[in-house]
Amino acid sequence: MRKGWAVKYLKELASIMYGHTAKAGMDEEGPKYLRITDIQNDNVNWDSVPHCKPLGYEIEKYKLKKNDIVFARTGATTGKSFLIENNHNAVFASYLIRVQIKDRNLYSKFLFYFFKSPIYWNRIQKGISGSTQGGFNAKKLGNLQIPIPPLPEQKQIVAILDQAFEAIDRAKANIEKNIQNARELFQSKLDEMFAQKGDNWEGAKLRKICQTTSNIKWDEVDDYYYEYIDLSSVSRDSFNITYTKTISAQNAPSRAKKLIKENDVLFATTRPTLKRVTIVPHKYSNQICSTGFAVLRCIENQVKPKWIFYFLQSSEFMEKIEASQRGASYPAVTDKDVKDNSIVFPKSLDVQEHLTLKLDNIRIKTEHLISQYIAKTKSLEELKKSLLQKAFEGELTQKDAEEISSAGLAAEPEAAYETKK
Repeated sequence: MRKGWAVKYLKELASIMYGHTAKAGMDEEGPKYLRITDIQNDNVNWDSVPHCKPLGYEIEKYKLKKNDIVFARTGATTGKSFLIENNHNAVFASYLIRVQIKDRNLYSKFLFYFFKSPIYWNRIQKGISGSTQGGFNAKKLGNLQIPIPPLPEQKQIVAILDQAFEAIDRAKANIEKNIQNARELFQSKLDEMFAQKGDNWEGAKLRKICQTTSNIKWDEVDDYYYEYIDLSSVSRDSFNITYTKTISAQNAPSRAKKLIKENDVLFATTRPTLKRVTIVPHKYSNQICSTGFAVLRCIENQVKPKWIFYFLQSSEFMEKIEASQRGASYPAVTDKDVKDNSIVFPKSLDVQEHLTLKLDNIRIKTEHLISQYIAKTKSLEELKKSLLQKAFEGELTQKDAEEISSAGLAAEPEAAYETKK
């Protein structure tokens, strides 16, 4: 830590208190009611924050003011903070902790950046309680030691971080656009394939080209173990089965019923627009999947499993499935909804294989490109952490921000991979 810096406990610098327990509603006579769920993405859409009943004389006690910092004190977001940058007619919920700065020599955004630093997170992880959801109380927060440079230096550090983070955030936004472009290009190629419908193509409902499948009878296999594929077992990125759970008649979940075989195509009928679709590999043949999947087992010599696998990802199919969904909070379709859809395909299995192989090659390129972009995003996050580490160890300089700005991190989104030779 640089010479001239002080170290103080947070409780010496600010008042720290828990929020108000209220029932959120749409009573516009009352103040906005900020909750943990409203601050999870580093931004608050104040239009979507609900109101609560008027608090009367207590409102000033719980009212949020500009430069306050609020913390999630429980659950998966424990320790996450949010800076109130403007005045709002708002109070905060009981699962939040408010820090209101009292020391005029402490700059609010400097403190906020400290709460994003690795130094802070290393300390807070040690303070989180061992309860099921975790937790970090006001007392522990108050006992955190804060490095305090002179006020002009705090503002200089904030300015450097602002400049550097602006470039990093632009770069991340462009990377996200690159990922979106790659996915959209692959989707367009996939949709193109099913739009061909040549002379030697035919159509049929999925039920007409798929075999009947069966469910397990657990009372007949009391001493046998199976690998169980649940909805979360299927990756939405790679479309592979990433893990399974070993089950038997004694511990099988109620939804563990459907017997599957190699080359079956599984499509998640619960939240179907998430596109959880996969082809069963050899190692999971004769195992079990959830009743949350529709199991599509091709009739031999009619349609290749890979053709159905790609069809279930097509825009045409997904639009029809989305229209068939029922249930607002837990949208789902039935196996019948899936199998009642018509699919077109070349009569020749060789042509089917040729076309899906071309699509496989594009998908591999797309996945490789996306993995590179994701790696870049992770590197940018690590860069942020390293800058914050330097900032609160007294080692950050203007040169750090200038190097990042001149590195071209925030270049415009790249062209789609097919145009990059």
